[in-house]
Amino acid sequence: MRKRRNPLVFENILVTDTAAKGKTVGKAPDGRIIFINNAVPGDIVDVKTTKKRKAYFEGTAVAFHQKSEKRVPPECEHFGVCGGCKWQHMGYEHQIAYKEQEVLNNLKRIGHIDLPEVTPIAGAPEAYFYRNKMEFSFSDSRWLTPEEIQEKDTIEDRNALGFHIPGMWDKILDIKKCHLQADPSNEMRLFVKQFAIAEGITFFNPRNHTGELRTLMIRTSSNGEYMVLVQFCENNPSNRVKLLEAIKTQFPSITSLQYVINQKANDTIYDQEVICFNGRDHIIEEMEGLQFKINAKSFYQTNAAQAYNLYKITRDFAGLTGNELVYDLYTGTGTIAQFVSKKAQKVIGIESVPEAIIDAKANAIHNNIDNVEFYVGDMKNVFSPSFIALHGKADVLITDPPRDGMHKDVVEEILKMAPEKIVYVSCNSATQARDLGLMKEKYDLTKTQAVDMFPQTHHVENVVLLSLKK
Repeated sequence: MRKRRNPLVFENILVTDTAAKGKTVGKAPDGRIIFINNAVPGDIVDVKTTKKRKAYFEGTAVAFHQKSEKRVPPECEHFGVCGGCKWQHMGYEHQIAYKEQEVLNNLKRIGHIDLPEVTPIAGAPEAYFYRNKMEFSFSDSRWLTPEEIQEKDTIEDRNALGFHIPGMWDKILDIKKCHLQADPSNEMRLFVKQFAIAEGITFFNPRNHTGELRTLMIRTSSNGEYMVLVQFCENNPSNRVKLLEAIKTQFPSITSLQYVINQKANDTIYDQEVICFNGRDHIIEEMEGLQFKINAKSFYQTNAAQAYNLYKITRDFAGLTGNELVYDLYTGTGTIAQFVSKKAQKVIGIESVPEAIIDAKANAIHNNIDNVEFYVGDMKNVFSPSFIALHGKADVLITDPPRDGMHKDVVEEILKMAPEKIVYVSCNSATQARDLGLMKEKYDLTKTQAVDMFPQTHHVENVVLLSLKK
């Protein structure tokens, strides 16, 4: 160990494991853990510390003495700068193995749960180009590489259309090619950027809150429909029409071309009016004959192919026979509720976002499903004894909460209701494990299976089946 102006540099550290948020783990000479942000298990590295705490360090590998056999060459030229795909340098078979390990460790260490025989993780059908929704940001002051800063006195090309640099809200990395969404996504993004520059349409400056072009959203569906939404800050009708007409002409296959004029402080469009410039105001996603209308504000799983596998696992775990009353908590736009409805007597979905419930009801009507009902409101308030008394006790309860997991009042109400089965779908196995720990006195964990929705990242979903103890 040697000291250089206060960051510590630990030499020849063996990277032994992965940790939360995509980091990896080594051990300092004094026994403290080092969380490393750019290594792969099996690497032997020198680590320059960026943070020192009583129990651990955080750092970056600055020299590689031996590279792990788990390493692969990253596909993307932006890897290491863009924060979107932190595991591209690890073989996919190793990615899913570490994701499954994290899930099982959380269930045991946080939930203190006895595990059943584990169903192996469901890997994604495609490791790249799997996302059906991408959002890109415009900037007139793009992030510059250290080489650019050092080599050039004046940099004229400052416009960018891409992603935020991690931890820098006002710096955008200009993306040449993204490997997350299939073409024509890259073609569309590059065309919009080049056309805007050629026509002198200004890019957004987040510090000064000036500029016309703010964000670009591209959505696709598995049946070949496309939605493009351009978010403008300044309201310049001439430039707006010029750009949108050019997009329409260049990409006649676009199903839905829309725009927003957003002059508020943040980029969210959920409180903004979305205006349809050409085509429909939605695209259609299909799954087992069901059709789901997706508008600009709709939530839908961003990996459609793997969402299908996730929903099949959820339905299989539920083991429905056609006679059950099913509650679907945190139903979103009701995709799971409708997906399981043909094997249930009735499904009741609850969700806090009013727009999502509007979509859920519209999709149910469109799909001619008459055994689902949807209710909107804060889960801990709606899912109450009076609600259960009115609608009946669930035989099976499905819950798919946000990353924070379920509110303790919701967990308590589930325990009072005591459905025979609970299928808990989670995008955060740590909070899932916490909630399962609260239910283990009354329920046995009988099945668990991780599902990889987001290859090249550390994120993973997990589905468990809880059975009421006899």
